[in-house]
Amino acid sequence: MPAVSKGDGMRGLAVFISDIRNCKSKEAEIKRINKELANIRSKFKGDKALDGYSKKKYVCKLLFIFLLGHDIDFGHMEAVNLLSSNKYTEKQIGYLFISVLVNSNSDLISLINNAIKNDLSSRNPTFMNLALHCIANVGSREMAEAFAAEVPCILVAGDTMDSVKQSAALCLLRLNRTSPDLVAMGEWTTRVVHLLNDQHLGVVTAATSLITTLAQKSPEDFKTSVSLAVARLSRIVSSASTDLQDYTYYFVAAPWLSVKLLRLLQCYPPPEDGAIRGRLTECLETILNKAQEPPKSKKVQHSNAKNAVLFEAISLIIHHDSEPTLLVRACNQLGQFLQHRETNLRYLALESMCTLASSEFSHEAVKTHIETVINALKSERDVSVRQRAVDLLYAMCDRSNAKQIVAEMLSYLETADYSIREEIVLKVAILAEKYAVDYTWYVDTILNLIRFAGDYVSDEVWYRVIQIVINRDEVQGYAAKTVFEALQAPACHENLVKVGGYILGEFGNLIAGDSRSSPLIQFDLLHSKFHLCSVPTRALLLSAYIKFINLFPEVKGTIQEVLRSDSQLRNADVELQQRAVEYLRLSCIASTDILATVLEEMPPFPERESSILAKLKRKKGPGNLHPDLDENRKERSVNGGTVATSPTPSTDLLGLGSTIATQNSAPRASKGASLLVDVFSGNIAAFPVETPVSVGPVADENFSRDISYIPTVRWGTLGILVGIQSWESIQYIKPKIPDMRCLPLAPFPSRFVCKNNGVLYENQLLQIGLKSEFRQNLGRMYVFFGNKTSTQFMNFAASVVCQDTLQPADPTVDGGAQLQQILNIECVSDFVDAPVLNIQFRYGGTLQNIAVKLPITLNKFFQPTEMTSQNFFQRWKQLGAPQQEVQTIFKARHSMDTEVTKAKIMGFGAALLDGVDPNPSNFVGAGVIHTKTTQVGCLLRLEPNTQAQMYRLTLRTSRDTVSQRLCDLLSEQF
Repeated sequence: MPAVSKGDGMRGLAVFISDIRNCKSKEAEIKRINKELANIRSKFKGDKALDGYSKKKYVCKLLFIFLLGHDIDFGHMEAVNLLSSNKYTEKQIGYLFISVLVNSNSDLISLINNAIKNDLSSRNPTFMNLALHCIANVGSREMAEAFAAEVPCILVAGDTMDSVKQSAALCLLRLNRTSPDLVAMGEWTTRVVHLLNDQHLGVVTAATSLITTLAQKSPEDFKTSVSLAVARLSRIVSSASTDLQDYTYYFVAAPWLSVKLLRLLQCYPPPEDGAIRGRLTECLETILNKAQEPPKSKKVQHSNAKNAVLFEAISLIIHHDSEPTLLVRACNQLGQFLQHRETNLRYLALESMCTLASSEFSHEAVKTHIETVINALKSERDVSVRQRAVDLLYAMCDRSNAKQIVAEMLSYLETADYSIREEIVLKVAILAEKYAVDYTWYVDTILNLIRFAGDYVSDEVWYRVIQIVINRDEVQGYAAKTVFEALQAPACHENLVKVGGYILGEFGNLIAGDSRSSPLIQFDLLHSKFHLCSVPTRALLLSAYIKFINLFPEVKGTIQEVLRSDSQLRNADVELQQRAVEYLRLSCIASTDILATVLEEMPPFPERESSILAKLKRKKGPGNLHPDLDENRKERSVNGGTVATSPTPSTDLLGLGSTIATQNSAPRASKGASLLVDVFSGNIAAFPVETPVSVGPVADENFSRDISYIPTVRWGTLGILVGIQSWESIQYIKPKIPDMRCLPLAPFPSRFVCKNNGVLYENQLLQIGLKSEFRQNLGRMYVFFGNKTSTQFMNFAASVVCQDTLQPADPTVDGGAQLQQILNIECVSDFVDAPVLNIQFRYGGTLQNIAVKLPITLNKFFQPTEMTSQNFFQRWKQLGAPQQEVQTIFKARHSMDTEVTKAKIMGFGAALLDGVDPNPSNFVGAGVIHTKTTQVGCLLRLEPNTQAQMYRLTLRTSRDTVSQRLCDLLSEQF
């Protein structure tokens, strides 16, 4: 940048600023400013031959006055005129004024754009930098429309200077953030990736920021950046601090660039190429090794830079979740930070270990630090660090340490900060239920929760303990005895009274044999709390009283006197008055048999997942809860594929193996609850559906009965029914089909062929997630539309096209919220084309159109069939007609791992038959494709050749179109 000469000091500006500073009052300042504005206005109007220096000086004064908070309504044209100057200082002031004062609706935009274009084409690096900075600072849509195509050309041009490349990369990054739809991917994208090899580290740093953002938008276009990023990172971490002197910060080589490269690598899964993966592992090991070295400086800047790179490396290790050694080393390194004197390091270590606790490889290593975390919970002064400690205890909890962790969290609850008490209560309730071997311990824990923090115990918590006690005979007597003893305290929380009233009303007879808890004593104990409670609790107690009349006839008279009292029959609250009148009449006119029938013990609730976890997720928001570590829920990512264990009945995610529970069977989830939930948590309670769903083991025919009352719409070969949030709100609106021919159709990722859950589509605005399950020719799919921005989506419309359209109407999606849709699917006959999901919405005034194929493929209706070797080959020969067999030979796209191959075949839907093929290295499978009209038997044989890295796949089915389609789908997986 050229030096500013002494003549450019603008003495008049310095004098004016001095005058303003010397003003004794606000009135004096305004008077001086008005005088100066009048002088500048007269100069601009009167002196037509004003030179560049004078224009620059007066424009600077206007800029200073504006920064003081005063409105400026003139001088804009003079600032634009400065852009045509050949002097750097004059052009700089012109651009500065425009960046600060000119808005995107100004009439001068066309003149400004012309001046910027002239500077960009001048090939003068100083002027080009000024122009690029102005584009980035203004960042308006008009600027993006004018220069979104030109800036990438400057960035990748061979003769562009390094400083201009930096500015161009950051300018393009700014335009992509403000107007992402105008920054189109093109030929320049592949050339941008190669900037990671640039000799100038400033260019590499700017390019890495740009590529990271663009890779999140279009991962496929920038996947070649992984190898280049690994190579550049390797050169940085292996270099001495003296090798990169210009970019070494307190003995740490290029820390900002290292962090950016590590973040870029987090946009992609672990590299499939063994050499690249090995080199990346070496880099991460080197970073972890350097963390163990003695510090080269005592300056805080040195430790900050070093730790920034370390924590980003640990984030990458956690993201990949594929190297057990690195995960354990990262955990041990974080463990050292748990007792560091720096509060920020302790906070970051706890936060990172929460994520590590969700990995099967590092969970045990995290558990070794339990005492340190408990000590932090007790002694840490910073409440945010204590909250992270609570999160980590929750994440590391399993059956081996559940009682210890719950006890420590209960102990801490008495002195916990009020802002986190509700969250601790929810977590304790979840852990107590999840890991309860003895339900007496669970009852004790919940009652202690109510004692210590009753105000923070939500309805979901005490609803759940009631449900569990009613469903388990072995704990009912203990629960009645325990709540009876707890109610004897002089001061009881109202939630404890609710639990006591419900349990004693149902099971008080189990402890009535003890003279210390006779029926009359139980009633007197409950009634002593009556007048201290709110109306809903009094209503519950009145119901408990009428239950007592059925359980204990000897207290009937006493209870009737209470019901006859004026305080009940003439109560101002209509609900209490009605209950008292009706219960009194019922007790007087009903016979013993009728009373016993009407007031019989509550039947067991249908088994279903707890709603407490859903409440915790709504409180924490997406991404802040850690996945369940139960083995039957865990999915492992292996070589780009997914190995999923079979769900147990308790993890029937969508209730496909269950019937719809009655609405009175359990407390409902709030209808207005936030929809932004962890889509892939494996917990149906997280879905805010109107109707509770039981997830107990039920025979397959219940699945058909479950949705038989819903009329499935059929077009062509695949029928799809669309609903929103609940079965009751399904809409049958048939709108005009929008013209989607101009939309690029996004295919679903190939991993969905063998997988039912995951993120289907994602860009910088919207994330589409799926949870689905199929049985025979029927399926159910939950589609989640997540608004990743803080701005509301307007006119939101999503429709499914399957040779016709059904479209639900929900016009807005709030910023950070998530919309849920439910699709019922029926396979009428075999098909090839998947249905298309069309999404339309307005974001920031711009209409957004997205079209993506839904991962509904023929193999989803594949039901595995077990066969003996004799039956298999007998059936294989029967399907020997040429048109029934399809065979293909193809090169392996992934490593030829036996376990992964088995998992993919089973994920595809076929039963894997061991010991059938004479060659033990071959894979044989069998199954049946179910459609509404027919069933198609399918046999497959996969023959791997590890030396040639080739496969031969043979499929035989009773229908040639099915053979070809299944062959095409399965061959893409290996």
